[in-house]
Amino acid sequence: MDSPLDFLPVICMIALLLVPLGRAQQSSTPPGISSSAHARKSAPAPDSGLDPGSVSNGIYRNHDLGFKCKVPAGWVLRTEEMNEGDDGQADQEPGKSGHVLLAAFSRPPAARGEDVNSSILIAAESTAEYPGLKEAAQYFGPVTGIAKAQGFAVVEEPYEFAIGAKTLVRGDFQKDVGSRVMRQSTLVILARGYAVSLTFIGGTEDEVEELIAGSSFAAGPKPHQR
Repeated sequence: MDSPLDFLPVICMIALLLVPLGRAQQSSTPPGISSSAHARKSAPAPDSGLDPGSVSNGIYRNHDLGFKCKVPAGWVLRTEEMNEGDDGQADQEPGKSGHVLLAAFSRPPAARGEDVNSSILIAAESTAEYPGLKEAAQYFGPVTGIAKAQGFAVVEEPYEFAIGAKTLVRGDFQKDVGSRVMRQSTLVILARGYAVSLTFIGGTEDEVEELIAGSSFAAGPKPHQR
């Protein structure tokens, strides 16, 4: 059964697992956002950066975002590998432009299996890549375009969805893979100058909902320490 890595590389979707969204799909710009951002050098990312977070005792925590996410027991982490360039070196500094904050899989991405390789993928991309990006829903323009290009069908158009104390924008997709279905829900929030995407992948709707239920936002992110 296909794993997410069988598609394209990262920022919000299966199709974005390894490269910033702006570079992966330059022709699909969110409505109301200047496409000229892709014809010139991107504006610098905010100098505050963004906490990449860390995993401890099966919980991913990001203090800047006030966010935590449960990583199921036995899953493998591939966050560092996702952020490496072709030369095996770190492709980007944490919090600059596009960066994978968490990549967790039910089995190693290269390992084949009969079932869907369930995954949790969290990434952040500087909103400076998209002049005019004001709402999280706008970020779903290129997300949906890439999903369709990869054979996914839209199950639910973007809608508001609460995780803990925060309201995000969520979009649901699915793809037939042989006799099975790969289901994906991507949630987006704009925070600290970044579009932060949380993508949950599973073989059933219940599995995806269970992964989402293991995540939560606190009442507000902690003040950034310069």
